[in-house]
Amino acid sequence: MRLYRIVKTKHAYDLTGMGAKINGGSWNHEGIPCIYLSESRALSLLEYTAHTGLKTMPPALSFATFEVPEHSMRSLSVADLPANWLQRPHSNENRDLGSSLLAETGYLLIKLPSLIINQEFSFVLNTLHPLINSVKITDVTSYKQ
Repeated sequence: MRLYRIVKTKHAYDLTGMGAKINGGSWNHEGIPCIYLSESRALSLLEYTAHTGLKTMPPALSFATFEVPEHSMRSLSVADLPANWLQRPHSNENRDLGSSLLAETGYLLIKLPSLIINQEFSFVLNTLHPLINSVKITDVTSYKQ
C-alpha cells in the first residue's frame, strides 16, 4: 500500500515517530511514537496546513512516499470514534483511543477517516510494531511553496 507524508526535509527518512512522541498528535499522547500518513499527497498537505497554518509552514518540506504492508491494519469508521472526534483542539478521547491502539502493537496501521475530509482516510503508522522493518520509504520529493 502506498501512503504519503509531508514533513520537514531533514526528517523525511525518519521511521521512529519521534516527532509525534515528543509533541503528541491528533491520535496520540506525548510519549507514544507514531507517524501520520495519508492516502494522497494532497490530503497530507491539507492535514499539515490545518495543523500548522500556511503562514507558519517551514521552507524545507518534502513529500515522503511510504510502501506499507496492508495485512496488519485496523480500520476505524466514524461509528468507532468518540462523539467529539472532530473537536478542535483535538480531544483527549481521540488521543486515548489512538494511544491505546498503538500501545497494544496489534496493528502496524490504523486507518481513520480524515479530520479534514472525513470521506477520505488518514493512517497512523505504529513505529513500535514488529513489521516496521518492512516499511519502506521509496521516494522523497521536495515540496516547493
